[in-house]
Amino acid sequence: MRPTRAIVIVMDSVGIGELPDANLYGDEGSNTVGNIHRQVPLKIPTLRSLGLARLVEIGAPSPAPRGACLRLAERSAGKDSVTGHWEMMGVVLPKAFPTFPHGFSKETIVEFDRRTGRKSIGNIVASGTAIIDQLGPEHMRTGAPIVYTSADSVFQIAAHEDVIPIDELYRICDIAFDLVGRGLGVGRVIARPFIGQPGSFSRTSNRRDYALEPIGPTLLDRVKGAGLDVVGVGKIEDLFAGKGLTRAVHTTSDDHGMDVITAEMASVDRGLIFANLVDFDTQYGHRNNTAGYAANLERFDARLAALVPALRDTDVLVVTADHGNDPTTPSTDHAREYVPVLIAGKAVRAGVEAGTRTTFADLGQTLAELFGVDALPHGTSFLKEILL
Repeated sequence: MRPTRAIVIVMDSVGIGELPDANLYGDEGSNTVGNIHRQVPLKIPTLRSLGLARLVEIGAPSPAPRGACLRLAERSAGKDSVTGHWEMMGVVLPKAFPTFPHGFSKETIVEFDRRTGRKSIGNIVASGTAIIDQLGPEHMRTGAPIVYTSADSVFQIAAHEDVIPIDELYRICDIAFDLVGRGLGVGRVIARPFIGQPGSFSRTSNRRDYALEPIGPTLLDRVKGAGLDVVGVGKIEDLFAGKGLTRAVHTTSDDHGMDVITAEMASVDRGLIFANLVDFDTQYGHRNNTAGYAANLERFDARLAALVPALRDTDVLVVTADHGNDPTTPSTDHAREYVPVLIAGKAVRAGVEAGTRTTFADLGQTLAELFGVDALPHGTSFLKEILL
């Protein structure tokens, strides 16, 4: 039977080796999965069986994959989640989102402070956990929101939930998005709430991303326009500014994300379930926590082992990533890497190794052909290579 439902799971930041232009981003030597395995040998039998070991060196290559496997190169400039997710759904950016390696201009910050009615602190490039340790005590004394950025096109605002309540932080982020998103073309404004006391601060699951709308039609738009369900799980709604979704469910952890995927598989009959599992990136990649990253891969592998047998005859499962974030390198930023695509389902031809594709958009084009919707502006379908 022709597949009528696709479950796409994005392992946020699970890259598999540097792209040819990695040197332009300072990412030479990055290989998120491969380098983790060299330090903490990975026990991920399900991902191996789906073909991951055919794409990246993680010990002896496994037998032929139970489905199809390939790797994607990113055509758009950049290495952030918005760019990666948009491209895999069919939007290739003509130029990268702007970045601010020296912080935002004085004029921008003065206007931000004026509009919010609060004087901010920070305005530097920093790791999110490091900056709340550094400036959290001052923030608690003064009530000033902490502004920071990274190598990505982001304007991040950290605030203690007891000092600036969540609703107020979201209001501040709305103001920031109007100023730097719509005004300067910054890819995302991110609310970064935290709790605790100096010396033991921790970020909460109340993060929220404010992203620009995609600059062209996506697979989500096409599938929704065909009258099918399009369910976003995790930060998908944020990354696509809510466009192209019939329903969205935000999550508090990768385990919660897998719970939601399982629940949606029980209720969605036809259409697309599109999920992002962000803990790989936020909890482990950005914190250079190699052991934690390895453990999360193994937890996901166990959850995947339970999910695969639940696939219906008309399902296609896709496991992929949006960029890298190698915790073994000195950098705490994203890395410019290839990403894996592992495809399973009763209708998927076993043992297919489809090589390297030149754009993430090939995945979206393949799914567009699968659903029988209008072709996307970018990408080349590989559907005929992988279906029985």
